[in-house]
Amino acid sequence: MAGLMLLGLMALLGLGAGAPLCLSRQLRMQGDYVLGGLFPLGTAEDTGLSDRTQPNATVCTRFSSLGLLWALAMKMAVEEVNNRSTLLPGLRLGYDLFDTCSEPVVAMKPSLMFMAEAGSCDIAAYCNYTQYQPRVLAVIGPHSSELALITGKFFSFFLMPQVSYGASTDRLSNRETFPSFFRTVSSDRVQAVAMVELLQELGWNWVAAVGSDDEYGRQGLSLFSSLANARGICIAHEGLVPLPHTSSLRLGTVQGLLHQVNQSSVQVVVLFSSTRAARTLFSYSIHCRLSPKVWVASEAWLTSDLVMTLPGMAEVGTVLGFLQQGAPIPEFPSYVQTCLALAADPAFCASLDEEQPGLEEHVVGPRCPQCDHVTLEAMSAGLLHHQTFAAYAAVYGVAQALHNTLLCNASGCPPQEPVRPWQLLENMYNLTFRVRGLALQFDARGNVNMDYDLKLWVWRDLKPELRTVGAFNGRLKVWHSQMSWHTPGNQRPVSQCSRQCGEGQVRRVKGFHSCCYDCVDCKAGTYQRSPDDLLCTQCDQNQWSPDRSTRCFPRRLTFLAWGQPAVLVLLILLALALGLVLVALGLFIRHRDSPLVQASGGPRACFGLACLGLVCLSVLLFPGQPGPASCLAQQPLLHLPLTGCLSTLFLQAAQIFVGSELPSSWADQLRRCLQGPWAWLLVLLALLAEGALCAWYLVAFPPEVVTDWWVLPTQVLVHCRVRSWISFGLVHAINAMLAFLCFLGTFLVQSRPGRYNGARGLTFAMLAYFITWISFVPLFANVHVAYQPTVQMAAILLCALGILATFHLPKCYLLLQRLELNNPEFFLGDDARGQGSSGSGGKET
Repeated sequence: MAGLMLLGLMALLGLGAGAPLCLSRQLRMQGDYVLGGLFPLGTAEDTGLSDRTQPNATVCTRFSSLGLLWALAMKMAVEEVNNRSTLLPGLRLGYDLFDTCSEPVVAMKPSLMFMAEAGSCDIAAYCNYTQYQPRVLAVIGPHSSELALITGKFFSFFLMPQVSYGASTDRLSNRETFPSFFRTVSSDRVQAVAMVELLQELGWNWVAAVGSDDEYGRQGLSLFSSLANARGICIAHEGLVPLPHTSSLRLGTVQGLLHQVNQSSVQVVVLFSSTRAARTLFSYSIHCRLSPKVWVASEAWLTSDLVMTLPGMAEVGTVLGFLQQGAPIPEFPSYVQTCLALAADPAFCASLDEEQPGLEEHVVGPRCPQCDHVTLEAMSAGLLHHQTFAAYAAVYGVAQALHNTLLCNASGCPPQEPVRPWQLLENMYNLTFRVRGLALQFDARGNVNMDYDLKLWVWRDLKPELRTVGAFNGRLKVWHSQMSWHTPGNQRPVSQCSRQCGEGQVRRVKGFHSCCYDCVDCKAGTYQRSPDDLLCTQCDQNQWSPDRSTRCFPRRLTFLAWGQPAVLVLLILLALALGLVLVALGLFIRHRDSPLVQASGGPRACFGLACLGLVCLSVLLFPGQPGPASCLAQQPLLHLPLTGCLSTLFLQAAQIFVGSELPSSWADQLRRCLQGPWAWLLVLLALLAEGALCAWYLVAFPPEVVTDWWVLPTQVLVHCRVRSWISFGLVHAINAMLAFLCFLGTFLVQSRPGRYNGARGLTFAMLAYFITWISFVPLFANVHVAYQPTVQMAAILLCALGILATFHLPKCYLLLQRLELNNPEFFLGDDARGQGSSGSGGKET
């Protein structure tokens, strides 16, 4: 600020307003080692290079204050090195600065001059240039990538060290092509990474990307596009802006690109462009009345006066971009003022002519004719946005390398042969040096890692000022409270093709861009792993998830537990059935010699009731966590007691059938076979047959404990799996056959008047058996596997209660309430008379 006040004071005194200055003659100074400099002091946009037919001189007419500031920064650094005794004590650096006009044609002439042999204007042709001593030891510049790609190959042939202060294209990092190229700015790759992180930080994934049609723009646009695509940012429109003085057909493509951007929902445009192409683009956008956008600027045009001063730029929207930080040089404005003041002093200008005879203006032309007519106002405006640290640091990098090459120390530099460029180059690889307290290092590819400031254009009157709103040092920091936008209410613009999906939703891309999508819910059993997922991720088999979930939950084991309501109801039913069985068994044992019990089979009836109790107890094998033993025991411990019960009922039915339906001669003989030891033998045979069938079932198709992960949505079901349904059905075959024969033997039997109708109870008992198990088959087959044990328990208990209720309980009623009917004539009939019993007749019961 003090420097700008001094400039104002000088303007009041009239310095620089009258006679031409001699500033251009300050662009050269002799020394022990001379550094060449290439700076865009002017532009050749009005010289008609496209119509050039002869290799004649090119005159640059338009002045660039920014290029002059870079040149003065190099001049200041050289003078500081000469005035200090730390780097090159006893030696003096010189400089020779030329204008490139930002054109390869113009830059080649001073490049050839740099490579001319010392003391001559000619480049000698040798087979071996090891001993060749050119006019300069190293070259600072040029600024643009377009020129650096040309001069870099030229200087690399001679292994001449070249340190650029602005060429950032990533191609220059190729050591095979550019072995002697270095730079004090970061590669465009770093800037492109910072741009992509900025877009992600601000939630913009639907952008347009535009680059200038030159090496800088094409390479930068390619880098940005690849990085953006890898980070999920979609480029809706992409194009190149031709440089000025291009055919009208190519300029028409710019209008088409701007029209597409204006018609789409894109609110952010990334412009990776050189200064002149950016000015061309904004000229067309202002002319075409492009709606305001957010412009993410590359460093090349972010601080350019050519763009900032374009009429109508305040209406293009919000401009922000990254600018290399460097270290502050607070003395630089004062140094610029001093140079201008000296350039206006005739005595100083005359001394320059005496000290520097033999200038080569007749070869290269005037170094910078516009510099001698510069106004203080133009320089003060350029000082507001100058980026001089990179040019300043480049000199210190070369000086440090020369210090290391000459083996200098605090007392001086040992005398030796003059250093040649290739010798200096050896000490520049991986060189570490300090500039104003900031440690810098050339890495293996000649780059330095510099931090960036995020700058925002804030308009003040006719020109914007740069406000720092963030920083990038490998990680981005944005100070959102410092941001200001062109939108109503200062709301951050939204630039997305589709809305953000909610939690538990993934994107189903539609069209060609991954940023245009529909949001699809993740179904149960799947989850959204990250916000960028395109497919739902399946949970592991030991996990579950609800709909629209972002995580999976562990499954818990489940089985038919003792405390479940259905089990409790069945246990109550079991207690009822067991109670009735025990009551019936107790009554039968107490009245074992009574005609009723004898007519029911006597001891066999008690055995059948005991077996029925065991059938009821078999349901206790189904609740609880299944194990191998319980799975194997379930069916045998059910069917063997059931066979014992049904075999006694079958004997009862056979006796009734023989006594009622067969001739008496046959009946007496068969009745004897159905009583006594022969009857027990038949029961034993039935049990052995059922036991053999169960053994075959357990050996051939043993049930197994299965942990099923998928039948329940949130739990893991542990159950006994039936391996063969045919074998499972065959286990029921003997019992079903006994029940069927029992039913067949009693269904059509007519009871005699005055006797107990035993066939009716057996018929209903078998009907209860068949109804229960026939209903069990479809229900068991169709019910969920988790409820199959419950169904089987219910079927067992209902079957037992059915037999009890239809066959045994009526007899218990007679034993308790109708004792007068408990006589031989009523229950035994002819058997009683055959045994000498007598009794009175009675009505049929």
